[in-house]
Amino acid sequence: MAPSGQTTGTAVQELLRDPASAGTWSLDAARSTVGLRSKSVWGLVSVKGTFQQVSGSATISGAGEVSGTITVAAASVDTKNKKRDTHLRSADFFESEKYPDITVQVNRITPDGDGVTVAGTLTVRDQTRPVSFPATVSAASGSEVQLDAELQVDRSDYGLTWNQLGMSSTHNTLTVHAVFTKA
Repeated sequence: MAPSGQTTGTAVQELLRDPASAGTWSLDAARSTVGLRSKSVWGLVSVKGTFQQVSGSATISGAGEVSGTITVAAASVDTKNKKRDTHLRSADFFESEKYPDITVQVNRITPDGDGVTVAGTLTVRDQTRPVSFPATVSAASGSEVQLDAELQVDRSDYGLTWNQLGMSSTHNTLTVHAVFTKA
């Protein structure tokens, strides 16, 4: 184990090679969070929010290959500002009635020195783009794994281009704390 409970890349490799790890893992929605950070008012104000509904699962193959999905309900965005949340759900942003889910599809996890690199796709509205980002892994036990990551996203890549007077940054950060338990 690395300092602060983080598992090193070598320890992740060992976890993935362990036959007991193979199988289906479920996202513990009650203990997992997906957040959103952005700048507004020409970069002077930070806007933070969380998605209140998150689900997902992962599979570790017998060969130690990882795949999975994390899905958040776009309409569950909560920035503690009802008017802003309603606007985020509208066609200017998530258009959550038409596109209810934001999805991270994980195709591969590659252990490295201090954690892992996650590769897959991010789907927002009707746009799917490849993503790759570093993450840390903590293994609390043989039946629980936590993954923490920050994913930098340019929302304009996903058709979210509304920006009154150029006040809002199109560069956003998604924060993920995903707790998976062995099914």
